Amino acid sequence: PVAHFPGQRNWGYDGVYLYAPHTVYGGVKGLKQLVDAAHAHGIAVILDVVYNHFGPEGNYLWDIAPPAFTDRYRTPWGSAINYDGPDSDLVRWLIIENALEWLREYHIDGLRLDATHAIFDVSPYHLLEELADRVREQAIRLGRPAYLFAEHPLNDPRFARPKVLGGYGLSGIWSDDFHHALHSFLTGEQNGYYAGFGSLAQIATGIERSFVFAGEYSPHARRRFGRDPSDLAPEQFVVFLQNHDQVGNRAIGDRLGATLSEAQLRVAAATVLLSPYTPLIFMGEEYNEPAPFQYFTDHSDPALITGVREGRKREFADFLRPGQEVPDPQDPTTFTRSKLNHALRTVGRHTAHQAFYRELLGLRRKLPGLRQRPRTYVHGQTIVVEWPHIRLLLNFGPDSVRIELPAASWQIRLDSADPPAAILDGTSITCSGHSAVLLTSHDE
Repeated sequence: PVAHFPGQRNWGYDGVYLYAPHTVYGGVKGLKQLVDAAHAHGIAVILDVVYNHFGPEGNYLWDIAPPAFTDRYRTPWGSAINYDGPDSDLVRWLIIENALEWLREYHIDGLRLDATHAIFDVSPYHLLEELADRVREQAIRLGRPAYLFAEHPLNDPRFARPKVLGGYGLSGIWSDDFHHALHSFLTGEQNGYYAGFGSLAQIATGIERSFVFAGEYSPHARRRFGRDPSDLAPEQFVVFLQNHDQVGNRAIGDRLGATLSEAQLRVAAATVLLSPYTPLIFMGEEYNEPAPFQYFTDHSDPALITGVREGRKREFADFLRPGQEVPDPQDPTTFTRSKLNHALRTVGRHTAHQAFYRELLGLRRKLPGLRQRPRTYVHGQTIVVEWPHIRLLLNFGPDSVRIELPAASWQIRLDSADPPAAILDGTSITCSGHSAVLLTSHDE
């Protein structure tokens, strides 16, 4: 998020002036130049926006507009915004007009709506439904599309379901399950919200329907969780191997590259980028950036600084290995440690890793059949993903595996092993451990 916050360093989720792009980032002029440059290269721009809370410092709405907040709900980050109580009409207008301004005045192509489960509204016309309606009306007037993606961890497809089917009409929705299934299996972690994940079959389920829990019992939630999302189009789901939350909200902000081998990272990348869903690539992931991404702040209130610092220590006390310490968010070196080293793109294995990501994205464009929901089955530690005329073998185990294919004339289009090691023998394929192999028949 780019909304103005106090200080010079922040993830952006402590914004208090929603209409003001932070001057450190370049302000109004800088943001417009960024969007224009991206468009000149054929790149759309999706802006992260926070409509579930305001930051804890510099928030003067408490004084000038107390009806903006409500004590009937509570978010993990402070007071909830009043979207359905007395005097809430003007609050809703403030937020919806903010979204419209980003799209209209800055030519932003879409918005990622942060933590929508913390946008509380029990009125007959939910804020997100009204937002979707207003954005759609403006897009028609302006003659250009606009997209709204909800970060929503509760596996509720209603957010992205069309209005005629009783949904809110947003463009798409996050699938945290897809990430959790991959991460838990690859790392063995099952603490916190990873409870209940960890099996290869769950990765296969995620590939088939994006949500792992779609009405089944969730050990973490300790109840039935989610709903069947099969009526939504595959491209409406955003899936990922890493993102700012899943890296930065770890004790030391370590990326998967600090734990997994390059071969394992490649299998995981193929799982995400060759799925039928909309893939998100975390900054630096494509060349296996080794720098951590840690939580950093630049607050000025001593009590707030102490509260955040001690709160992070308590939160991660049980997740530290001997000799590790939770980085101090207020320390400037926490920020500098989290910066990308772009020069690594042209160095050794980092170059090869980026080339592999490019190859995956190229195949995603060339093979439209990948955009359909597939079927899967598990063979040992390998997931076989089946589309008409396409097979994807994801071998998560260390040993080679032999898979029988349907009678057809098959061609290997991708082998993540470096150097390639897959052997195609008629209608059987042998692939090495920790590798992904994509095949197409000549009918494709």
